[in-house]
Amino acid sequence: MRAASELLDEGGPDAVTLRAVGARAGVSRGAPYGHFRDKAHLLTELAVDAWNSAADEVEQLRADLDATPGARLERALLTLIGVGRRQPHLYALMFSTPADDPEAAEAASRLENQFLTIVADLVGEPDARRFGALVMASAHGIAGLELSGHLAKEKWTVGGEQLVRMLVDAIRPGTGSAGPNG
Repeated sequence: MRAASELLDEGGPDAVTLRAVGARAGVSRGAPYGHFRDKAHLLTELAVDAWNSAADEVEQLRADLDATPGARLERALLTLIGVGRRQPHLYALMFSTPADDPEAAEAASRLENQFLTIVADLVGEPDARRFGALVMASAHGIAGLELSGHLAKEKWTVGGEQLVRMLVDAIRPGTGSAGPNG
């Protein structure tokens, strides 16, 4: 898996072949075929690992009861955006893996549920799903704009961290920006 991840980071999905993974891992070029049905299966496993890793990080953030719910949500959103910043090919793979793949869907749901809990801590359970969708979609948009170069601070005078803070502030109850029926 490490060899496949390195190849993905270096050259995107096209660079990941089972033969190249075997060669990179220092085993026979055919050895990965004993673990993965095909390249698509291997790429799905990389996406599942990424979803689970992000879910683990967000779960740890949830456990930080010294931080406010807003601060935990900001850090959780930046965790997801950070995957895009550090490993853009892996990030793209996470969101291009078919949502109907049971293993990928379960891993993505695990992260989404962690986010929903943090969002509920901030806005309350009744509003958690709609605000959860808003913050997840916004984080994905921020990551995508950063990756494409379309979120240039020189143009917009704001960076990803500031946008995340503004987003969390906007959904925070009592700010008047996004009330319960907003």
